[in-house]
Amino acid sequence: MKDVAARAGVSVKTVSNVINGASVGAATRERVQHAIAELGYRPNISARNLRRGRTGILALAVSEVDVPYFAELARLIVDMAEEHGYTILIDQTGGDPKREQYVVNGMGTRLVDGVIFSPVAMDRLDIARRRDTTPLVLLGERVSAGPADHVAIDNVAAARAATAHLASLGRRRIAAIGVQDHDQSTARMRETGYRAALEEAGLPVDESLIVPARQYHRRDGAEAAAYLTELEEPPDAVFCFNDTLALGAMRTLYDRGYRIPDDLAVVGFDDIDDGRYNVPSLTTISPDKAGIARSALRLLLDRIEAVDSAPREVTVSYELRVRESSGSPRRV
Repeated sequence: MKDVAARAGVSVKTVSNVINGASVGAATRERVQHAIAELGYRPNISARNLRRGRTGILALAVSEVDVPYFAELARLIVDMAEEHGYTILIDQTGGDPKREQYVVNGMGTRLVDGVIFSPVAMDRLDIARRRDTTPLVLLGERVSAGPADHVAIDNVAAARAATAHLASLGRRRIAAIGVQDHDQSTARMRETGYRAALEEAGLPVDESLIVPARQYHRRDGAEAAAYLTELEEPPDAVFCFNDTLALGAMRTLYDRGYRIPDDLAVVGFDDIDDGRYNVPSLTTISPDKAGIARSALRLLLDRIEAVDSAPREVTVSYELRVRESSGSPRRV
């Protein structure tokens, strides 16, 4: 920093201000940045963190790292954290209660400065009982309304929009794949939205068309679609609670001679890259994943900087992306 200061003709304090984003005049900032580039200077992040009593590491804990939605979200979080001088440690819990307990307790003494966590097994009371003070931000619907900062989308409204889209196309037997038993879960929220959209469209709820999924993998979607096609009166559309379920379902439908969307329209949820490049391309609910990553990091960094406030709730936007798998309106 002394070398940079000498080259730019400023004080070491001014160089520090530029590096840390403090207020500096535009001409001075440009001169310092030019000197940094000429000298190839890189701030010693490790030394800075040691002085501040931090590790410079944040954790992202999800149930399965190979789920495309979480993989895409993790990439965004890694990129954004790097802009703030942090490294991301990614952990896979598998939904195991012991692994999740380890996560909410800070993943070991002084290992990480903060945690972004998508719980599966833990509920609100489990989180409230934690004694660790490591800053924590929660994702998803499993634990909301406290006791920690929380980022999610409105899954009820999003699922309603997906189902209403199918109804607007003239589809009358709209199935749902992905129902689960948890009282507070993403699946339950999406089922609620699905049912609400059917009611609003004046369509009956046929329980035989609501298919559970133990996991949200392609295989589960394929098996659910096999069941639906064997019904005496199969559906003419299906809303899948995530895109991997939809892609698995579409494979089964193709193997069984269904034309998508002519015979059966399909809508997914998450807007993963695979769905965009599938044939046919997948209509889906697209959460603002960049917004989720940005909000989670902002909340976490605020906590690390000791911002004292009540647990905060952030709801991020979504869009319905209409593609080939739902097609054009039917003539009825």
